[in-house]
Amino acid sequence: MRGSHESDNDDREPGRYEIRVKGHLDSRWSDRFEGLIFSYESNGTTRLCGPVVDQAALHGLLRNIRDLGLTLISVVWVNPERQDTAEFNSDTDHTFDKKETSL
Repeated sequence: MRGSHESDNDDREPGRYEIRVKGHLDSRWSDRFEGLIFSYESNGTTRLCGPVVDQAALHGLLRNIRDLGLTLISVVWVNPERQDTAEFNSDTDHTFDKKETSL
């Protein structure tokens, strides 16, 4: 039974996420974040973008962030129907639909 936290999309559906962490994460950790693209922002944060197959995989990525002792800034679900190339350009404002949870 799903409670009041029920969402419009199935938890098993793949999605695209944008995860921001404090600091510039060394690319040697890319194996821990399989399939995500690292980009480094001028404000000193690292943005991890890419597909995540389901909620269990998302929680695994968040667990890796915790285990590495990184400071999580935000997790954003990117609506694949409105996605555009701005997603990969860290110097532009995002013009696609997204749901954001800042932590």
